[in-house]
Amino acid sequence: MSETTLTRMDLSEAVFQEVGLSRKESAELVESVIKHMSDALVAGESVKISSFATFNVRTKTARVGRNPKTGEEVPIAPRRVLTFRPSHLMKDRVDAGNKR
Repeated sequence: MSETTLTRMDLSEAVFQEVGLSRKESAELVESVIKHMSDALVAGESVKISSFATFNVRTKTARVGRNPKTGEEVPIAPRRVLTFRPSHLMKDRVDAGNKR
């Protein structure tokens, strides 16, 4: 399995290659899309990208956790967490890639 990571710069370069915008415009476009997605998630909206995934923010209630080393019970504060749910098409595509 590859140890590489897809970065914003990689996405900008792909937009540059595929769409033909300048490198600066490509980077601005990628940043704008990420900002719109982030702003929507912060506002509690879900973000759905067809044939890819849905991102949601879920509220978790307070609970009591346990330190695995000491066994001591520790309160865990309520928080909001980001969830990622891949589409069936994405799941199938990733599974097909595993069979190579």
